[in-house]
Amino acid sequence: MAKTTSTPIATSKPSKLAKKPASKSAAASKKNITKVEEVVEEEAQVVVAPKVKSEISDDKSEITIEKKLIALYSLQQVDSQVDKIRIIRGELPLEVQDLEDEIAGLETRVDNYIQETLAMEKSITDKKNAERDALALIKKYEDQQMNVRNNREYDSLTKEIEYQNLEIQLSEKRIKEYQIGLELKRTEIDTFQKLLQDRKNDLEIKRNELDDIIAETEKEELDLIKNSEENRQYIEDRLLTAYTRIRKNARNGLAVVQIERDACGGCFNKIPPQHQLDIRMHKKIIVCEYCGRILVDDGIVNAVHL
Repeated sequence: MAKTTSTPIATSKPSKLAKKPASKSAAASKKNITKVEEVVEEEAQVVVAPKVKSEISDDKSEITIEKKLIALYSLQQVDSQVDKIRIIRGELPLEVQDLEDEIAGLETRVDNYIQETLAMEKSITDKKNAERDALALIKKYEDQQMNVRNNREYDSLTKEIEYQNLEIQLSEKRIKEYQIGLELKRTEIDTFQKLLQDRKNDLEIKRNELDDIIAETEKEELDLIKNSEENRQYIEDRLLTAYTRIRKNARNGLAVVQIERDACGGCFNKIPPQHQLDIRMHKKIIVCEYCGRILVDDGIVNAVHL
């Protein structure tokens, strides 16, 4: 009976041998699990990293379409008010510039006339000197005629005297012409100087008026421009570029318009009902298919005016 009880000792050895391969497979499986976890962690890092970067680099993309539309319509209202302020004083700067150009032209013309009068006065002086020289030569030739030795010398001196008399007549004629021209230039100078003074007075009045308007509207304009810059922070660069381009091409400077009576508020063309429904959903930015303006509904308008 003792021998029969020793048989379990032999069976215990195989049991220990069976445990070793089981432990190896467990280690292998554990090793595989750790590798899979490392791969999963690496993939998770690859996926998460761009997401964090996009959140940091593009914060404006997180703003809803409705808020973008509100910011666009608010920006349009502010820019329209700035346009009105500039229209009020818009004609005055042009008038001031025209007066400045006219004054510059008048001053140049007056200076040219003055230079011409100085040249005429110099010509008159030269002709008077030439006339005196001719008289002196005539007196000299007449004295020489008293001492000639033959008729040939006498005739030669006589021709010289006649020539000098012609020079005197020509000088007198030129002096009269220069004097007439000088009087005309002086009259024109007086006329343009009076006109120049009147234009200078008008320019001073216009400048004072422009300065007063600028002083009154400068603070309001600066506040509106500041408000405009604040609204631009909520709008993507792509939308701002499109907004600026539309405003530049539109005559009235309207890039964002309200739907009025089922039509575009910019070009007044009818908008299909499906487009109107899309506009009211505030899920995407809709533009007019005729004029390209950005369209908003009453909800956006009321949100801005509240």
